[in-house]
Amino acid sequence: MPHSKDPRAHTALSQRGRSASSGPGLAVNPPVVRLSTVVFDSLESLREAEVRTAGPERSLTYGANGNPTAFALQDLISELEGAHGTCLYPTGLAAVAQMFQSFLRPGDHVLLTESVYGPVRRLANTMLKAFDIQFDFYAADGSDVESLIKTNTRMIYAEVPGSLTFDMCDLPALAQLCKAKSMLLAVDNSWGSGVLYKPLELGADISLMALTKYVAGHSDVMMGSVSTTQTHWHTLKTMNTAVGNTVSPDDAYLVLRGARSLAARMAMHERHAMQVAQWLQDQPEVARVLYPALPSDPGHALWKRDFHGCNGLLSFEFKTADRL
Repeated sequence: MPHSKDPRAHTALSQRGRSASSGPGLAVNPPVVRLSTVVFDSLESLREAEVRTAGPERSLTYGANGNPTAFALQDLISELEGAHGTCLYPTGLAAVAQMFQSFLRPGDHVLLTESVYGPVRRLANTMLKAFDIQFDFYAADGSDVESLIKTNTRMIYAEVPGSLTFDMCDLPALAQLCKAKSMLLAVDNSWGSGVLYKPLELGADISLMALTKYVAGHSDVMMGSVSTTQTHWHTLKTMNTAVGNTVSPDDAYLVLRGARSLAARMAMHERHAMQVAQWLQDQPEVARVLYPALPSDPGHALWKRDFHGCNGLLSFEFKTADRL
């Protein structure tokens, strides 16, 4: 599907995430609002704000619980993801770790895609093991996932497409399986970045993004996000508040500013990547090109059905190892 088929993302990127201003006027781009201590008119108003912050709502109570610039970015990401709410983290990997901490408990079992991002594999071998959370890896296309489900399987963690090899899986089918088994479905949406792919609309419960990559877009800031449906928002928000996760307003401002051009940048990435992919296909040294937008790619039909475009990431294999 070409980018023009999803005008919602274009509108969101230009109009949403402007809630940091106060008063009758509205800043075109939210300013950087730095704070730690927040002053209240009365003890009663402080307590009311703390009650809201401890639950599913957000309120300006203390710097560790967020800031107006970050709130504006949360609104934008929630709009892109079609989410009830979004929490922000200092890196994409921190977002994955906090998501696991929020929804998994000792004794639980999680299934991870075989093509999972390398640092997440390391996270599983360290943090998950340390907290007695079991895990197994399933085929990147999801073909064997049902056979790996155990009585204590709590979550399936997917990447669509997978890292490096860009394998596609049928996310709606995976979502149906999870619902039938009362399991959570979490999806790394960094590749789609909220404009190319909508995991929550396809049945996922949780969508994560490394905003560091395409959303920020300028290689000058690190950030991650976790977005959920209404059903699971309270769990994520409560844990986030309990551990004091927050992001710098300066960093949030940079991501907001970068996000305004996301749709235009993605369209150019796709156009140029397709040119490179097609050129690589014609090279005698190349065995195959891994890029879902190519008609020859094994996952092309799923990509065409579920995605609104492609980004600039692709891989290819040489016919002989001596080319490496």
